[in-house]
Amino acid sequence: MLGRREAALGLLGGVLLPGLARAQAPSGWPDRPLRWVVGYPAGGPSDTFARLIAAALGPALGQNMVVENRPGGGAVLASETVARSAPDGYTFLHADNGNLVYNPALYARLPYDPDRDLTGVGFIGRFPLFLVVRPEGVASFEAYRALARQRPPTYGSPAVASPHHLAMEMLKRRAGFDATHVPYRGGPAAMQDLLSGTVDSVLIDCATGIPFIREKKVRALLVLSEVRSAQAPQVPTAQELGVANAVAFGWQAMSAPTGTPQPVIDRLNAEMRAVVASEGMQARMRSLGIESAAWSPTELNDFVARENAAWRPLIRDLGIRLDG
Repeated sequence: MLGRREAALGLLGGVLLPGLARAQAPSGWPDRPLRWVVGYPAGGPSDTFARLIAAALGPALGQNMVVENRPGGGAVLASETVARSAPDGYTFLHADNGNLVYNPALYARLPYDPDRDLTGVGFIGRFPLFLVVRPEGVASFEAYRALARQRPPTYGSPAVASPHHLAMEMLKRRAGFDATHVPYRGGPAAMQDLLSGTVDSVLIDCATGIPFIREKKVRALLVLSEVRSAQAPQVPTAQELGVANAVAFGWQAMSAPTGTPQPVIDRLNAEMRAVVASEGMQARMRSLGIESAAWSPTELNDFVARENAAWRPLIRDLGIRLDG
């Protein structure tokens, strides 16, 4: 979770500085294509942003960056692949809440240790999460919570143990209501079932949800952010509605195997910051409500450590497991 320090770094406004200085990587690097391993199928938000950024990094580095999809089990396969790769500056991981923060609490045994085996390269952005219902549904979160006392509503999320699922479980606990989880294969499927009346509500990220909110196909009851989204300023935060410490996001980043030369990490960090800061990328991210930050590798690692401290104890306390 992020607070005043992150806002000062420019996260909440998506403010990044162009013209960043380029770090010096080892002589001759890179002399062959690089690969960026994504633990999700092609076409989803993770794959989309990895491909957009990789396409811009290639010309800047003088070598192609190839996005390799290795979906499976909470991105465990992709994470293990990168964690066990040589730390030579040619293999990187698309990182997020799941493979860096949640997995150690969700699995009794993992074939990789994100705290030991992986280190931060660069931050892509964070995705605010909205609780949405059909337009003819309840008009407020208080009404939603009141109905939940009579009959727990169903809520959809893109997957079991996704940021959306865990955020809703956190909200339930802190706001004092019950709701039944219905996992889907991705956010769009959950949203379609919401519109058809199959589920009562959905906890959805901004990239998928903002178009529905903007077109008034759904009503957003709250956003789990410190401040209201610029793309949906009419939607109150959970904290405004009296739910303390109800802040959660999905987020994306790039990680590398521990031991990757620091000059390589610094060069990639500088190039990634320049790509994310570009006018075209910022326009696309702003239109979807995604918030970016020009973090150094150290700042990214510090952020992940804070996320670990916030979410791993909660997941264990909730008793959510993916390996029985």
